[in-house]
Amino acid sequence: MLEYRIAARRVDAEGSVANAKMAEVKLDTGLAGSPDAFNPAELLLAAIAACMIKGIERVTPMLDFKLDGVEVSLHAVRQDAPPKIVSVDDELVVDTDESDQRLELLHKNIRKYGTISNTVATAARLEGTIRRRS
Repeated sequence: MLEYRIAARRVDAEGSVANAKMAEVKLDTGLAGSPDAFNPAELLLAAIAACMIKGIERVTPMLDFKLDGVEVSLHAVRQDAPPKIVSVDDELVVDTDESDQRLELLHKNIRKYGTISNTVATAARLEGTIRRRS
């Protein structure tokens, strides 16, 4: 089994930082909010997006799928009581000349093998679309 570790610490009343390996991410943990840091919900969405892009990097060589770029957009809905994310919608836009059938195959593989997206899907509705860049 793989294991993951990060460390986070409060910097001040406005924010914190998280460290993993040699990377650092500024966290919006203050009550007023910070425009130059990710809040916890945005970090969750960023983790899902990174999972999807990493999945694309993993499966494109196996599928011999050619692409020039990928963009992922996510939208989450939070309920107030109890506070939780109830749904996440995603849109993957792939810059490719591959057929619609191969594009759907890519999407199926991303959905099937995404560690973070599979984890989130057990707690919230996770649905999305994939389309070719126009």
